[in-house]
Amino acid sequence: MDLSTHLSQGAAPIIAILRGITPAESPAIGAALIDAGISIIEVPLNSPEPLGSIAQLQREFGAHALIGAGTVLSAQQVEAVADVGGRLIVSPNVNVEVIARTAALGLEPIPGFLTATEALVAIAAGAAHLKLFPAPSLGSGHIKALRDVLPRQTEIWAVGGMGAHNLTEWLHLGARGVGVGGSLYKPGDSTATVSQRACALIGCWRDHCRR
Repeated sequence: MDLSTHLSQGAAPIIAILRGITPAESPAIGAALIDAGISIIEVPLNSPEPLGSIAQLQREFGAHALIGAGTVLSAQQVEAVADVGGRLIVSPNVNVEVIARTAALGLEPIPGFLTATEALVAIAAGAAHLKLFPAPSLGSGHIKALRDVLPRQTEIWAVGGMGAHNLTEWLHLGARGVGVGGSLYKPGDSTATVSQRACALIGCWRDHCRR
């Protein structure tokens, strides 16, 4: 299942970024997220044993969640993620080789960009979902200006400083969704803490949908 299909089936447009998680923590934290309603999960590759965590999450939740890797910088890393069952490939930059290899393996690329030039390069390489990162750096008007010039079907995800305090704002500005890291999970956080934060995010999203 690709990301657009997953979203069309009602999934919350929230990517949980679990930077620093370990394989031992992954099942409990993953369950807390899934139970709250967050079913898109990214494990950055600069986490301890990231492929082990991705494999664990995929085994436990892959039937009804999209699991993948973040901070993916090379085609070799894409292949390693694919080997353990990951479906999403999130990068901090636009790397045409990474996007092409991701698409060739049937996975979903989400490259990071800041400018319209970078976005158009990523789109030409085959990316339909793009990560605006760091989203707040050029102000709220930046995403509106981008939406005016990018192809209508392009989906922009706001990442960097996202949380329950500003999720609704970014969705209103035209983001398809958000990636949430430290305000959702930090290494050492309890399952209860992550569950509480995830429920708050889902509550904000549902409030936005009701407007």
